[in-house]
Amino acid sequence: MDEFRYADPDCFTEEVRMMRDQVRRFVDEEVIPHGDQWEADGMVPRDIFKKLGTLGMLGMRHAVDYGGTDMGAVASVAFSEELGRSTYGGFSADILVHTDMSSTHIGRRGSEAQKQKYLPDLIAGEKVCAIAVTEPGAGSDVAGMRTTAERDGNDGYRLNGSKMFITNGVHGDVFIVAARTDKEVKPSRGISLFIVEKGTPGFTVAASLKKHGWRCSDTAELHFDNAFVPAENLLGEENKGFYGIMDNFQNERLVIGGMAVGESAKAIELTLDYVKTRQAFGGTLWDMQATRQKLASLAAKATAAQALLYQAAKLEDDGRDCVKEVSMVKAFCAETVQEIVHACYQLHGGTGYIEGTPIERMMRDARILTVGGGATEVMLEEVAKRM
Repeated sequence: MDEFRYADPDCFTEEVRMMRDQVRRFVDEEVIPHGDQWEADGMVPRDIFKKLGTLGMLGMRHAVDYGGTDMGAVASVAFSEELGRSTYGGFSADILVHTDMSSTHIGRRGSEAQKQKYLPDLIAGEKVCAIAVTEPGAGSDVAGMRTTAERDGNDGYRLNGSKMFITNGVHGDVFIVAARTDKEVKPSRGISLFIVEKGTPGFTVAASLKKHGWRCSDTAELHFDNAFVPAENLLGEENKGFYGIMDNFQNERLVIGGMAVGESAKAIELTLDYVKTRQAFGGTLWDMQATRQKLASLAAKATAAQALLYQAAKLEDDGRDCVKEVSMVKAFCAETVQEIVHACYQLHGGTGYIEGTPIERMMRDARILTVGGGATEVMLEEVAKRM
């Protein structure tokens, strides 16, 4: 197959390159041969989390003290890019929700006791983590959530409400749950985060959701009916959860950008292979100038997206204020992959319309990237506010 690879960014260290190559082998050997079965099963096997944990791939955003490798944002982005190349968006989603979108809340704001209790198992892949913020009536508008957590004496809280579209929600073990703890203040100032474990009385999976794409990713509606959460499971300060959610969105949006960039490259690669062998009008599709120039244009856009992505990741690693740049990444990379997978699908012709072909699956899976983690329109407003 003709490969389409980006040049290594200047911010890559030898350690990041070695990690990237190891993930590339893992995807080739452990994911691609089994992905179709996972799509049919509606889940990624727990054994895959454990294998990634054994390789040290689940702790790149966590301190060494708890079993992590603390490699930073550039490494996470390189990781997500390689997962994106797998062609199974649901697999990428399950892993990255665990590594960069949920367990990082514990690493960033957890108490020492919480870190000691939860992080080693999460980093080893022994337990799977999920983030529960979105609700049936509150998505990008985080401050609009209605799930409540009311004090039950000094011992804990009672959670009531529902969460929707929760990745790892069916088979997860540890949930980072956002709930309103003060109804009298400005909405963004009355939200808290809690660590809620699977099996907590009153906490149930209300529904396993079937989706347009990401079919090997388990997605759930969750319900809390007077579920008791001990006071020691409050994550960070009470009523400061909104700021924790916003802060961790930087991780989430960067790795979604990484997924999009990896998927863009793989779609181009698959299409190059197809058009160079597909016979039409006395030659191959590649012999046609329009085909070559379309793919060249797509390659330029994908490469621009990758450059923006790693620039933002490096700013994040350097501790600089980069909300604007990360918001650009989320909007630009997610929109760019839409254009690329749809154009590549067009070049596949009728073959691309057949369910089970990689480009058909990638087109379905990519669609959610403009919505999850902050819709494109919300991201552009974040950029505009800082112009």
